[in-house]
Amino acid sequence: LQKELLKYKQEARNLQGIKDALQQRLIQQDAAVLRLKQELLRANMDKEELHNQNVDLQRKVEERNRLLAEYKKELGQKDRHLQQHQTKLDEMLRQLSEASYQQVDLELEHKEALLAHCMKREAEE
Repeated sequence: LQKELLKYKQEARNLQGIKDALQQRLIQQDAAVLRLKQELLRANMDKEELHNQNVDLQRKVEERNRLLAEYKKELGQKDRHLQQHQTKLDEMLRQLSEASYQQVDLELEHKEALLAHCMKREAEE
C-alpha cells in the first residue's frame, strides 16, 4: 500500500506540475488575448478617426469644388463682359480713327483755303 501511495503521490505531484504549467500557460495566453484586444480597440479607434477625417476631407473637397464651379461661372461672365467691352472699344477706336481722318481732312482743306486766300491776296497786291 505504501508503494502504491508513493506512486500515487508521485503521480499527483506530476499532475500538479502539469496543472501549474498549464495554469501558467493559460495566464500567458490570457495576457496575450488582453493585449490583442487592446490593440484591436486601438486599431478600431484609429480606423474610426481616419474615417471621420476622410468624411471631413470629402466635405471640404466638395465645398472647394462648389466654390471652383462658382468662380468658373463668374470668370465666364466676366470674360463675356470683357469681350463686349472690347467690341465696344474697337468700335469707338474705329470711329475715333474716322473722326481723326475727317479732322485731318478738314484741317488740310482749311490750310489749303488759307493758302489760296493768302496767294490771292498776294496776287492782288
